[in-house]
Amino acid sequence: MATGLTEFLDNFVKSHDNRQLLALPLAVLAVSLLILLVSFVSSGTPVNLGMEFQGGTQISVETADSPAMLEETYSSYPLTDARQAGSRVIMQFGVMDNEQQQELENDIMGSYQHVEIRQVGPIYGRDLQVQAVQAMIISFIGMSIVVFLIFRTLIPSFAVILSAFSDIMIAAAFMNIAGIDLSLGTLAALLMLIGYSVDSDILLTNRVIKRRGTIDEKISRAMHTGITMTTTTLAALAVMYLVSTFSYLVIPSFTQITLLSQISIVLIAGLIADMMNTWLLNTGILRWYVTKPEFRGRYNR
Repeated sequence: MATGLTEFLDNFVKSHDNRQLLALPLAVLAVSLLILLVSFVSSGTPVNLGMEFQGGTQISVETADSPAMLEETYSSYPLTDARQAGSRVIMQFGVMDNEQQQELENDIMGSYQHVEIRQVGPIYGRDLQVQAVQAMIISFIGMSIVVFLIFRTLIPSFAVILSAFSDIMIAAAFMNIAGIDLSLGTLAALLMLIGYSVDSDILLTNRVIKRRGTIDEKISRAMHTGITMTTTTLAALAVMYLVSTFSYLVIPSFTQITLLSQISIVLIAGLIADMMNTWLLNTGILRWYVTKPEFRGRYNR
């Protein structure tokens, strides 16, 4: 699969000029930013916040009742989600006052066995929101400094940073479309995307700027290595997603591992975006840069 994809991308890059290579990734980035802006205007946050970031209660019960039945039973409470996880149903509730919280817990404890309850306070959730924003900012600043120190050239460094930024924005927009909330797990997935993106972009930039050969030859060699790396990771993530999401259909005693399922699907979306941004967006910028008249003799040799 990696070989066929590499050949397709290589032929696509060689048969299109730099503006055409930039058009698709920049259009996807613009649409993603629009989706995040609409979400921010309508809800106050660019992505839907999970329980960890806004507070609430998660209750897991072992029952033969369907999620729809439980949604109807507890409709008087701020129930935001109910999903099947093997032999259990997981319900998630919004923030409640102490009296309503105690009433709900007493009702469920008296009706079901093997009940698991997890609660996050709204103040703690707001603190985590601040820490999440700080983590993203610090990660980008640190990544930008390292990239600039490696290449010491503005445009190639900017291309790497733009590609990583686009990966994060596209993955976040995908979360909104797919109905995936921002949790500690999906935040970790977004932070991991920075590392994956920088890895492939530095590979490409290093080959183009510091290796010998024509521009097309250097891009082709970098693409072969980079696509192999990314597709290998995608295959592992696809297996993780299938096992964590659907294994209970084969083995009823297993439960859906929501955290791993969400992490894997966000990473899959981000890595697909990374292939587009690295081999179209970054390649287009680099190819334009190194073929400028003042640099043509330095890089194309």
